[in-house]
Amino acid sequence: MAISMSDVDRFEASRPRLEAIAYRMLGSASEAEDAVQETFLRWQAADTGCIEVPEAWLTKVLTNLCLTQLASARARRETYVGQWLPEPLLAGDPMLGPADTAEQRESVSYAVLTLLERLSPNERAVYVLREAFAYSHREIAEILDITEAASQQIFHRAKRHVADGRARSEVDRAAARRIVEEFLAAATSGRTEPLVRLLTEDAVAIGDGGGKVPARAKAFEGARAVATFMRGLFKPSKAKRALVGGTAEVFAATANGEPALVVVVDGRVIGVMCLEITAEGIAAFRNQVNPDKLERATRLWAAADHGEPLLRVF
Repeated sequence: MAISMSDVDRFEASRPRLEAIAYRMLGSASEAEDAVQETFLRWQAADTGCIEVPEAWLTKVLTNLCLTQLASARARRETYVGQWLPEPLLAGDPMLGPADTAEQRESVSYAVLTLLERLSPNERAVYVLREAFAYSHREIAEILDITEAASQQIFHRAKRHVADGRARSEVDRAAARRIVEEFLAAATSGRTEPLVRLLTEDAVAIGDGGGKVPARAKAFEGARAVATFMRGLFKPSKAKRALVGGTAEVFAATANGEPALVVVVDGRVIGVMCLEITAEGIAAFRNQVNPDKLERATRLWAAADHGEPLLRVF
């Protein structure tokens, strides 16, 4: 059936919120866009005159599409080459969604998105809707066709799982920027000890190449192992230059609200390394180098003012 312009406008007004929900649910910007587009097609085919609360209807349809997608994604990730990490979003990307509260900011952090992979689809849906978008348990129950009591139980369980996996404490942005700069200086010094001092004892380094870019299948664990890896990663060589296609520029940036290093070659983002920084030091490096997950970052990077690089390598 034909859709009116007012119905199109109503949907477009909801699109940013729907995309932000879908991204948190799926950890992929491209999959989030597809889910929102499918929601629009369902909206287009519906008798919108009979829909009392369009926002609730759209959220329900989108959430259930994401739940279906998550079920199939789990099967796909069993055959994924190497480690799977979410698609990073650079500062200013509208898909990051609301960031007014600490809970909203944390819900889209790279660290939490990675932890959400441990949750069941229902746990992930309840956590996202409650923590990031402040839906009531009554509203969540209606969206997921469960009871309010079940929604409360699922939320507490999901929040406990996320909290158990989180690093110990946060530091302010100014301190985080200083630590990023110290890390780069240490990584390019050619020595391991300066790096070890910046890391927590149980630091980890994870890379996602998706089978398209070399990345170790198993995470590096422990300060010394991570430091040794990072020292080698930032050591220039002809082979690395050939691999990336030229000189790489490294910028300090923010991705998913966390300090990050963005590696760019000829305007193309070839890597986004998110640093999880605590009061005790750097607890984790999560490095996204799968080109399929950097297309959106490259588009946003081209349109942004990012200043001068901190380093030119390779």
